[in-house]
Amino acid sequence: PPVIDLNVGGVVYTTTLKTLTSHPNSKLFGIFTGSEPVEKDSKGRFFLDRDGVLFRYVLDFLRDGTILLPYCFREKERLKNEAEKLLLQGLVEAITSENRVKPPGVITVGYRGSFQFGKDGLAEVKLSRILVSGRVALCREVFGETLNESRDPDHGQLERYTSRFFLKHSFLEQAFDMLVEQGFKMVGSCGSGTSGGSSDLKPGVDAEENRWNHYNEFVFVRD
Repeated sequence: PPVIDLNVGGVVYTTTLKTLTSHPNSKLFGIFTGSEPVEKDSKGRFFLDRDGVLFRYVLDFLRDGTILLPYCFREKERLKNEAEKLLLQGLVEAITSENRVKPPGVITVGYRGSFQFGKDGLAEVKLSRILVSGRVALCREVFGETLNESRDPDHGQLERYTSRFFLKHSFLEQAFDMLVEQGFKMVGSCGSGTSGGSSDLKPGVDAEENRWNHYNEFVFVRD
């Protein structure tokens, strides 16, 4: 039929025969022109045993010939594998190209922290907030939904720079992973410590923790 209900790994899509057969060298073309077998589910819909969530991006490519992935998309390798299994070489090349062609830039990540002493007597670093500085569009590309912009009053200007962003989580390693996934490398870092001195402390504040407050910054660059 010209309009097809398609069950891909439990996720149902409705598309057209023209879309599914738009790439003659693909596995989908073979299936929906009758040269390859295809199963049906209990409701009579054509069934493909592939990743149903990722198939939405496959359909986008079949419709438009291009691929536009969301910010901080972490499953490019899995999507590339799906494209290879479906013999969609154009999609494989589009994903590879998107990984390669990214604008250069600099992002600085900083955090304020203090040493915290647990029951076993070992010191741990307690982070209060991870701060992000850089070009707005670049920060959004890297950190996506984990970026908190509530302290920044100038919304909507993507090409400006800001030092007011911070992250919604306090996991420094997660921030580093996201930067590395987007092609950034750390090129420098600096740290400073502050001492609480011998002034009177507030009730319940540990003297050692108060003495070892510190601030660190890490500079990441993508060429």
